[in-house]
Amino acid sequence: MATEVLVPPLGQTVDTVTLVQWYKAEGEQVNQGEPLFAIETDKATLDVEAPASGVLCGVSCAPGTEVTVLARIAFITAPGEALAREPEVPSPLPEKAIAQAASEPQVEAAKRPSSGHVFISPRARRLAAEHNIPLDVLQGTGPEGAVIEQDVRAYLEGESILPTTAAAEEVLERLPLSGVRAIVADRMARSASTTARVTLTAEADATALVELREQLLEDSVQVSYSDLFLYILGRALREHLRLNASLVGDAIVLWKRVHAGVAVDTDRGLVVPVVQDVDRKGLAQIAQETRALIEAAQEGKIAPDDLKGQTFTLTNLGMYGVDAFTPLINLPDCAILGVGRIKTQPVWAGGHVEPRQMVWLSLTFDHRLVDGGPAARFLQRVVQLVEKPHLLMA
Repeated sequence: MATEVLVPPLGQTVDTVTLVQWYKAEGEQVNQGEPLFAIETDKATLDVEAPASGVLCGVSCAPGTEVTVLARIAFITAPGEALAREPEVPSPLPEKAIAQAASEPQVEAAKRPSSGHVFISPRARRLAAEHNIPLDVLQGTGPEGAVIEQDVRAYLEGESILPTTAAAEEVLERLPLSGVRAIVADRMARSASTTARVTLTAEADATALVELREQLLEDSVQVSYSDLFLYILGRALREHLRLNASLVGDAIVLWKRVHAGVAVDTDRGLVVPVVQDVDRKGLAQIAQETRALIEAAQEGKIAPDDLKGQTFTLTNLGMYGVDAFTPLINLPDCAILGVGRIKTQPVWAGGHVEPRQMVWLSLTFDHRLVDGGPAARFLQRVVQLVEKPHLLMA
């Protein structure tokens, strides 16, 4: 009996992927468990293993095609076995089958007055609702005419016609709001519109921290300033759990474990890998894990599980010469810490002026979840650990 080759589900926020390449040609022998094809999400490229051994046939999806998760894209048959019928174009499984494979349907059925039912993805439905777009005016390009997110965006672009030919000629480039950029736009918009955000700033004397890093590098311990701040945050969050929180429904949830997200700039856009249990790990281990996560993110090969579960986020723009900024909260976190560049400044100390390594820290927090006092005390503790890193050993 032929085995269906399906696009695997990748979580509740992923409803479409792009097939990058087939590792086997139609008619070739495949072995169960070996890489069969590669798919690309908005964050990474992943290999998918063959679900059975046999001969690949009935391939209905070419490289570069966007398909919905759980779509059937090929079959694997026994040698000499013929398919009962020609495979159709990739199509989503019935809603009942989808519900069994994931915690909620990836594709929903919606009524279209003129043609009955049409499939629409959750992200497409949400985007259409945000812009008050009637579903019956959308033309689906997904499997079996399903409306996917890019269809809604195409409709919106069609509505945004430049007023004059002269204005159109001034356009240098038109970049689609899709993939990682679309996700960042959606999350940042929701963060800005749903949180009661307040940003506290403090200047810290990082001279001792700079000296500590230089000593570590001399002893062949490769650590970055972001690694040091993650180490500091692990200690500070363990002591100030009100900042290690999220809003879940109508309740403020304080998390037992501390998982720190690290904002990473990649060619594909902003992604936030997560260092699990950062408060329980040593500095060298944090540095090693962070390097691996950043490398995977920049190569587009990071696993989806490494991009979720953070309880607090760190964003460091110091390497770009930024002194201070007001970061937006990475939902569902309660807060985010922004780190500026460390630079030499004249400081009055001990009755005279001397050069010190100073850094600005910016803590943005959601005032719905925590008040200014606890947030200020948390930032004060971070400053203390930056200025006196030997306290991390206490």
